[in-house]
Amino acid sequence: MSPTAKTLRSRYRRILRFAALHLVQVWWFELFLPRIGLSRLAGAGRSRRMRRLAQRFHKLAVDLGGLMIKVGQFMSSRLDVLPPEITKELEGLQDEVSPVDFAQIQAAAEQELGAPLDEVFSAMDGAPLAAASLGQAHQATPTAQDAELAGFGAAVVKIQRPGIGEIVDVDLAALRRVGRWLSRIRLVSNRVDAPALVEEFAATSLEEIDYLHEAVNAERFAGNFSQDPRVSVPEVMWERTTRRVLTLEDVSAIKINDVERLRSLGIDPTAVATQFANVMFDQIFVHGFFHADPHPGNIFVTTTTAPAAPPASGPAAEGLAEEGQPLPWHLTFIDFGMMGEIPDTLRDGLRRVFIAAASRDGKGLVDAIQEVGVLLPSADTAELERAMTQLFARFGGMGFAELKEVDPREFRDFANEFGELVRSLPFQLPENFLLMLRTVSLISGVCSTLDPRFNLWDAIEPYAEQLIRDQGRPAVQDAARQVFNTALTAARLPGRISDVVERLEDGRIAVRTPELDRRTAALERVGRRLISAVLFTGLLVTGALLESQGSLFGPVLMGISLVPLLHAVFPSRGGRRPAAGR
Repeated sequence: MSPTAKTLRSRYRRILRFAALHLVQVWWFELFLPRIGLSRLAGAGRSRRMRRLAQRFHKLAVDLGGLMIKVGQFMSSRLDVLPPEITKELEGLQDEVSPVDFAQIQAAAEQELGAPLDEVFSAMDGAPLAAASLGQAHQATPTAQDAELAGFGAAVVKIQRPGIGEIVDVDLAALRRVGRWLSRIRLVSNRVDAPALVEEFAATSLEEIDYLHEAVNAERFAGNFSQDPRVSVPEVMWERTTRRVLTLEDVSAIKINDVERLRSLGIDPTAVATQFANVMFDQIFVHGFFHADPHPGNIFVTTTTAPAAPPASGPAAEGLAEEGQPLPWHLTFIDFGMMGEIPDTLRDGLRRVFIAAASRDGKGLVDAIQEVGVLLPSADTAELERAMTQLFARFGGMGFAELKEVDPREFRDFANEFGELVRSLPFQLPENFLLMLRTVSLISGVCSTLDPRFNLWDAIEPYAEQLIRDQGRPAVQDAARQVFNTALTAARLPGRISDVVERLEDGRIAVRTPELDRRTAALERVGRRLISAVLFTGLLVTGALLESQGSLFGPVLMGISLVPLLHAVFPSRGGRRPAAGR
């Protein structure tokens, strides 16, 4: 049953009331109290307040369903603009809600397909396989004619919830209004483009409720692996697919994290971890089109009974292997609603990050980060440039063996100092870059479940070597550009010194106190760990590339990458006191 106009208005107002109430709370504690000299009071319970805010939003999202659960999941991934207390609390928000009564789902499907379900399918199970905020999935048996045309006899049908289109429109209208409110708050607008974030989320959400878009993604993904026996993808039954109904081949098999089941069939979980990592990094580094939600529910290990034949998609053919040999297997991916792309502009920007890191050019590294689109135009990068120069000066002269002997506390101390600076910078990651980092995190998590000794560095290294081979010429061009820029800077240096002297004489040099900087960083309290992730990735991959070419500086860079990594992993230790109540 579609929601009534009254229900939709009530939903819209409830979202705005929640946002308004908590914006007033943030204004009181983060702006008003510090202005009257009560910064310590405002900061004392900040972590506790942030957690309570996230908990209340979690409850609101579960109560409302619809797009609000997706909002919570989106917020949980925005480590670049939200404090860790919020993102951590929302990590557990699952896209599972109470199922819609099958009679309503049946009516929605029949209206969309233009025919009674018993004519479209030979049978459909009324109990859903999964129920999500936007739709739910049911197993079905295609008609003999459809099965012959499609080439499979078991299907999964995803059907959108009745009225979800109207709910999405109302939710987006409310979010856009909240985004406009946030854009008028200088504390927020200086650090994040809230309306742009809302539009980014809106575009992703509208694509996700268009099942034709997901079907196209599935076929594009399948095409990338059409000659690869390691991967299979469910076939799309286009005759029974529309914007609101998606019919796919049923490929249910062993969940990738079901370690006991894998071992019972003689399949080595370590081998599964290695193959999964290789397949995922192929998507990112080779195809530039990757599954952005590779959690265990979306990845199956599918066994086959014919060892000599390449694996084919379809339900798992399970059984005992002959003579104790493991059954041949491959990975099966499902759910292509959330996909990421690595455009050429992002590739070029990342390559410049690598080149600047390799040449120990702090300013060049910051410029490259800006070019990737990470730092907002309002960012004052002078302190970050000095921090990167200090990082290279502090650790750049050490060999890899020497870096191993450095007290980990020294790395951590530097990471904490570096982290205080990073947290004060306004930055906002492009969606595809954020999806890539999130995907790498999921890859690491799944692989570590399968193999506790899994090493992400080892998995990335072959792709780093390929990157330098494939992009050798652009890399040389970038290196030449770095040399030119250095010479140009040297030529301009006398003039810049004269300018500084004139500004000193005119009293136009602003002096910043460390206490003011610390207060600003503490006031704004946003998670800046992803800057560290960018730097870690750049230093690590560049080090691997240089090491593969026999350069002695390669291992040094790989060791230096530990500094931003430690900040990304331990963001709240060291430089700050824990907030009261934690």
